Order: sequence, then C-alpha cells, then structure tokens
Amino acid sequence: MRNHVWRFLRPRPWVLVRLAAWSVLEAGQTFVLGYALAQALDAGFLAGDAAAGLWWLTAAGLAVGAGAYGTGRVYGVVASLVEPVRDRLVVSVVARGVREADAGALSGLTQQVEIARDALAGLVMVSRSFLFTAAGALIGLFSLAPLLLAVVLPPLLAGVAVFAATLRPLARRQEAFLAADEALAAELGVVCPGLRDVTAAGAEALVAAGVGERTEAELRAAQALARWSVARVAAMAVGGQLPVVLLLATAPWLLGRGVTPGGLLGALAYVTQSLLPALQNLVHGLGTGGARLTVVLRRLITPPAGEQLAARPYAGAPPAAPSPDERLPAGRAPAGQRSDERLVAVRPPAAHPLPAEPPAWAASHTPASRCSGVPALSLAAVSFAYGPASEPVLDGLDLVVPPGGHLAVVGPSGIGKSTLTALVAGLLRPGNGSVRVYGYAVPTPEAAASRVLIPQEAYVHGGTLAENLALFRPAPVPEAELLAAAERVGLTALLKASGGPGGRVDPAALSAGERQLIALTRAYLSPAPLALLDEATCHLDPESEARAERAFATRPGGTLVVVAHRISSARRADRILVMDGARTVCGTHKELLRTSALYRDLAGGWTTRRAPLLG
Repeated sequence: MRNHVWRFLRPRPWVLVRLAAWSVLEAGQTFVLGYALAQALDAGFLAGDAAAGLWWLTAAGLAVGAGAYGTGRVYGVVASLVEPVRDRLVVSVVARGVREADAGALSGLTQQVEIARDALAGLVMVSRSFLFTAAGALIGLFSLAPLLLAVVLPPLLAGVAVFAATLRPLARRQEAFLAADEALAAELGVVCPGLRDVTAAGAEALVAAGVGERTEAELRAAQALARWSVARVAAMAVGGQLPVVLLLATAPWLLGRGVTPGGLLGALAYVTQSLLPALQNLVHGLGTGGARLTVVLRRLITPPAGEQLAARPYAGAPPAAPSPDERLPAGRAPAGQRSDERLVAVRPPAAHPLPAEPPAWAASHTPASRCSGVPALSLAAVSFAYGPASEPVLDGLDLVVPPGGHLAVVGPSGIGKSTLTALVAGLLRPGNGSVRVYGYAVPTPEAAASRVLIPQEAYVHGGTLAENLALFRPAPVPEAELLAAAERVGLTALLKASGGPGGRVDPAALSAGERQLIALTRAYLSPAPLALLDEATCHLDPESEARAERAFATRPGGTLVVVAHRISSARRADRILVMDGARTVCGTHKELLRTSALYRDLAGGWTTRRAPLLG
C-alpha cells in the first residue's frame, strides 16, 4: 500500500506544497488564539488597559477568520489530491469488469471507490490537521513560557505513542470485523434466496450451522475490536485530558516560577481548544477510516472474486498425473500420492467407447481431430487465482475427459466450478499449466470451434425461434432437424405455443426456464462436440433437467461436462469431479461415497423423492 501511495504522490510535489501552505494559514489561528488570550489578560485587562485587551481579542477573531479561509482552500487542494485517486480506481474497476467479467465490478464502482475516496480525504484532513495544529499549539506554549511546554508535551507524546503502538493491531481487528461482516452477508445472500431448496433438501440443520459459524465469527471479531478500542480512550485521556489536569495541578508551581495568569489561560486554551480536538479527530479518523481505506484499496487493487473468497488453498504441490492408460490395483494410490482423498490428479474412466459418428453437418464444421483418439478435454497442472496476492482457486489441477465422456462437476458454492468452465471455454487464462480441447490449446480458434458453453443465465435475442436456435450454425437449420432437436431437449411445448420455428420470441416474456431450454437446444444444434453446461438447467424441474442432460449425453459425437445443480444430475454422469480444494477427487458415485467426505454430505439427503441442490 505504501508503494502505491508513493508512486501516486511522487509526480505531484506541488500539490503537497500547496496543501502545506494553506495548512499553515489554517493553523495560524491555533497559535494566535492562545497567545492573544494570554496577552489580552496580562497586557490588557489585568494591567488596566481594556483597549489593549480588546485589541488582542480582535486579533484573535481576525485569526479565526483567516484560518476559516485557509480551511476552505485546504478542501480544494485535498480534492485535487483525492479525485485523481478516485479516477484511477474507477478506470481500474471498469477495465477489470470488462476484461475479466468481474461480478464485483458494479459494487466496486458504486460503493467501494466512493468509500476509498471519502476515507482517503478524511485521513488527509485529520492527519494534516493534527500535524499543523499540534505544531501551532506547541510553538505557542513555548512562546508563552517554556515551562508550559514541559508540562504539556510529555503526556501528549505519551498519548500519541499509545495510539501509534495500538494502530496496527487495531487496524487488523477492524479489517477482521469487516471481513467477518461481509462473509456473513455473503452467506445470507446465498441462503436466503434458496430457503425452499434448503427445506427440500432437508439441510436446515447444516445451513443453520454454517450461518451460526459466520455469526459467531463476526461476534468474536466485534469483541476483539471492542477490546482494542479501549486503547483509543486511553490515548485520548493521556494525550488530551491529562495535560489539563497537570496544568491545573501545577498552577501554583508555574505561577511561582514566572508563568503569568494569562500564560496559564493561554495554555489551557491551547490544550482544550486545539490539541484535544485534533487528537480526537486523529484517533477516530485513523482508527476507523484508516482500516476501511486499507481494506477497500486492497480489494480494488487485488479484488477477491466470489469464488476466490471461498476457495481453499492446496496443502502442497499437487502430485504428478498418471497417464491416461495407467492401470492401478484396487485400493492402491499412485506413487507420490496419499490415499486420504488428497487426489488432485484425476484419472479418466477406463476403456470409454468411441462415440457414434455425428451427422454430416457436424463433421463439416468441427476439427478433424475430434474422433482421432485425443482427449476431448485435458488440463495439465492448471493453476488460477484472481490476483497476484490471492489464494489460488485451482492449484495444479490435472484432468482428462475422453471423447464421448460425461463428467459432472460438483462442490460448494465458490469453490471454483464456474472458474473451471471459464478456463475451458477460454474466457479466463490459467496462471500456470495448459488447457486443451480435442488437442487444441485454449484459447485458439480451433479450440473455440470445438466447445459450446451454456451459462446459468441464458441469452435469447429478439427474432424467431429458428433464428435463435441456429445462432451457432453457419446456415439455417433444416426444419426437420430443428424439430427433432427440440423434441430431444424438451423444447417442443414452447415451440408449439410460439407458433412453430417461425414464431417470434419476446425475451422479456419468457421465464428463466424457457430461456434455458432455448439456449440448450441451440447448443445441442451447435457443431461443437464438447458441451459445457455451467448450471445451465438450474431453472428447470428435475424431469426436464434429466431429459436435457440425456439428450446431450447421447448426442452423436458429443462430450458433456456439466456443473451439476442437483445430486441426481451428478449420478447420471460416467464420472464425478468433486472440487474440494486440497481434497479434489474424481470417481464414480459409489467410489466417492467411500472416499470423499464432502460428496457424502452432498449426497446424504438424496432420496427418490428429493434432489438436493449443489451450491
């Protein structure tokens, strides 16, 4: 953070000079106020010269007016210092939102950038104010009598030292509290919209336990913050209120050593009207605003994407992946691996038959290597994180899916399932490792032509149904083929209700499930052999979901990777990839019930009448 601040301030020295100049004018009233009060009493009213006393009070009033003018100019300079920071953050957030499709870009743009601007402006104001106000007051005390400075300065320095010593741990507790609060809000944001699913899955106790853990974590963070906040009170008491007590307690001693009554009154004015308010603003400003600014800037500079927040780091370097044709005796793990679920290298299903030949139109628009025996999908030591300081979402993942395979991907929300599909689709690039689709490196035009991605939020454009369904085809789809695809996927009812393939579509009038059926049928008609379903059936009922997935699983020449929304969807797959951080493992339903604790939890509530949702 210091490096970012230094790089920003280095080309702007004149802004700092202007800020210091106007701050001197603003702080001038601090010096004049206490000194003028002392002179008005000593040289004016106590000396019997009321005119001199009134003149000094008038000088103090004029100094207050000049200080107010300086304060107004300070705000302008602070704006010229802070607004470029805001502009930079806005550019960074917008660029990241466009480049990485960051879901948090809107929040960053509308809330976090403004929080950073306000917090930064507040920190500049309180830090600058304390520095110049303290300088003016201390100079004034020395001008009145050095003994006054000797009484006030030690407790002031002690109070600042107490606050400075507790600033870092206090900021850490503040950051921990904000993180715990956001984690609880995120947990409730996931749970509340899915309460019906929670009830349907019989997962009330499990979800309540998870929310309870988040609540307890926030309570512990709040208690720790409250305990350390006592240090703020101690710092203000020592640095701002103890000097008043000392001045009053030592008043006879000070008056006996040449300090005048006016000097004592001026010293009290310096402490109560200048030093104490400046110290209070500094303690509250740095103690709260500083922590908020640090947290927000860290997130804006290296944002924790939704999946990154929930990702679990791997316990170490992943083991080497076995070759696709490797055979292992039952119950044994590959060399270098442990058999306690820490399987990161994923073996494909053995002896998968080659798919049936696709229709002529598919063969003419897909790479020739589609049926040449190369894997439909392969990931080699793939690692990915959403920022240089972020924990990896994927760390050394190896995965092979053969042509014609059907792989289901399951795991809790935020563990990296959508990140995996985005990497396969070429929407994200791995930090390390390689991704290949039918032998072609991702991202390349050949790899893009070999896969089709159906996201959770389906896109439907205005026009006819036929135009929507033929979006991925180079030419209009024959009506007989279109009707057959609609029947396989489950779109026939909507097709008839819309007046056939030529019926016009109003996207706003369609339900989320109807939009998904259109997108699924469009992908089914795509020439790409690899279909990636990223919770693309989450708005369908279980029967419609099963029908659509069976259509893709039996599509001639096709390979299916589906991010499973229900455990029943996972059971239809040949193999299941359970994403669980360091315990990521792949296998059949029966194998995973024995080897994966997470999968047992996900599958535990499943019955023939219930299909619990997977995050």
